[in-house]
Amino acid sequence: MSSVDSQQRVLSGMRPTGKLHLGHYHGVLKNWVKLQHEYECFFFVADWHALTTEYDNPAGIEQSVWDMVIDWLAAGVNPGSSTMFIQSQVPEHAELHLLLSMITPLGWLERVPTFKDQQEKLREKDLATYGFLGYPLLQSADILVYRAGKVPVGADQVSHVEITREVARRFNHLYGREPGFEEQAEGAIVKMGKKNAKLYRTLKKRYQEEGDLDALETARALLKEQQNISLGDRERLYGYIEGGGKVILPEPQPLLTPESKMPGLDGQKMSKSYNNYIGLREEPDSVAQKIRTMQTDPQRVRRTDPGDPDKCPVWEMHKIYSDSETQDWVQHGCRSAGIGCLDCKKPLIDAIVEEQRPLHERAREYEGNPDLVHSILQEGREQARDAARDTLEEVRAAMGLHYR
Repeated sequence: MSSVDSQQRVLSGMRPTGKLHLGHYHGVLKNWVKLQHEYECFFFVADWHALTTEYDNPAGIEQSVWDMVIDWLAAGVNPGSSTMFIQSQVPEHAELHLLLSMITPLGWLERVPTFKDQQEKLREKDLATYGFLGYPLLQSADILVYRAGKVPVGADQVSHVEITREVARRFNHLYGREPGFEEQAEGAIVKMGKKNAKLYRTLKKRYQEEGDLDALETARALLKEQQNISLGDRERLYGYIEGGGKVILPEPQPLLTPESKMPGLDGQKMSKSYNNYIGLREEPDSVAQKIRTMQTDPQRVRRTDPGDPDKCPVWEMHKIYSDSETQDWVQHGCRSAGIGCLDCKKPLIDAIVEEQRPLHERAREYEGNPDLVHSILQEGREQARDAARDTLEEVRAAMGLHYR
């Protein structure tokens, strides 16, 4: 597998927190459903990551895994279009994490922004553990073991992809320069033929001397098209143009996802910790009750008082669920006191219940057939292990651990 091909592979995961809510659906799952038809996608349950903060309370993890996977399937994540699996059932993650820990400076882990942020937020927990310090490196191993070129993240998670890029770069620098690397790379250029060899050398010079990123991308595309060089030679030439060695672990790129606009029932970000959420598969009566009792513009005390939608959490939901005609109706009716708050909430209830209807239908198939869920994860595990083993073979060989 080449580093260019890795750009068609996506890796993403979720810690098992139990049943998901509409914030997860709009912020992550709808994007996964889209990506699975555009890339080769690996989606995993990050159960080891759950232990970094819940190591003293693991009892609920197993049930949370099944609840969450059923939510994935209900949302439209398709085992025929993506690979779904549980992290701890693919031990290659742990092996690569161990091997990468041998080369990763301690300071890289301590400077990850979320390290101190999480310590501050979870002060009541004893997080003075290697697992907590090392979780960014485990995340790096999760990505690199599949040589995934794209990682869908929000803006606040880009630092995790950046440390992964640094680890991959360091690994390739340490282990990619095999004996006679430059001679083999020069020999590979000749195999491309005079015209392509000349073009490659020109692009290499432009990138290395002028920092021309377009030249780098053009060279990568040129190498991908070559039919008369081996996969090993192609990898050498990827590394040669970048001034390093053979690319063993391609550097991933963050695939920025739009921030979820899904507000909670109180106007804050929807979150279980705020208890302001609507479950992904919440029953219609419960959805209706939660929306009806939502707080509204505090200045609108009586039915005849005009309101301001911009000060009302209900309006934030209308911006997601309602079409322009309904939004205009809300704006005019609220400001003129032409409609009451319950009138305003009714189309919102209808829209959410309608959105959830197919999710309930798909979920019933899996809730009534747990063996089907297990088989999906088992098949995903085997597919994931096949890909991960390929990477570990190269990593072990590069580190001198490939014994006969």
